[in-house]
Amino acid sequence: MAMHGFYFITDSELSRAGNMSDTMNAVKAGAKIVQYRLKNASSASLYAEALQIKRLCENVTYIINDRIDIALAVNADGVHIGRDDLPIHVVRRLLGPGKIIGVTVRNLEEALHAQANGANYLGVGPIFSTMTKPDAGSATGIALLRDVRKSCRLPLAAIGGLTLNNAKEVILSGADMVCAISSIVAAADVYEAVKAFEQLYTTYKSKEA
Repeated sequence: MAMHGFYFITDSELSRAGNMSDTMNAVKAGAKIVQYRLKNASSASLYAEALQIKRLCENVTYIINDRIDIALAVNADGVHIGRDDLPIHVVRRLLGPGKIIGVTVRNLEEALHAQANGANYLGVGPIFSTMTKPDAGSATGIALLRDVRKSCRLPLAAIGGLTLNNAKEVILSGADMVCAISSIVAAADVYEAVKAFEQLYTTYKSKEA
């Protein structure tokens, strides 16, 4: 499964065209990972849309945010969890050994704990200030990303306030995946927005190497 490049996350509240349209365009533009994220919806609604979006993700890594039951129900590639979700070892027991577990971390201690307990990748952030997730906490800055990169062998996804203007610094600091939400789903053209991030990633990841 691809754990590099642009990591697309749905957001129906910010979206101009809806999750299905956004996902279709993101995949066409080269997004390597898609995370279906929807809060405050019924399980039936989540399942129905998650299943529809899965059909668009045949050739990309498909992750469900938080909901292990939905991930299992649609046979997603894995889940992404945070500090308020079930412990990693419990999630692993439920999902089995072949699925991906991504974990949001906000400091080096959390990153090392997640790695030691079987996470497959880390979501580091919020790197910059963001209004997309009001509960995300204060910006951690580039320094945390660099520290985690030095100490952890897992793929890192940088998230939080990323734009085309600041993503270069994130890539050069060791991010394997770049996540931007409002810069994508609120854009006039989702396809072009994702394409621009993918091109930026390709350009500066080769320089970082």
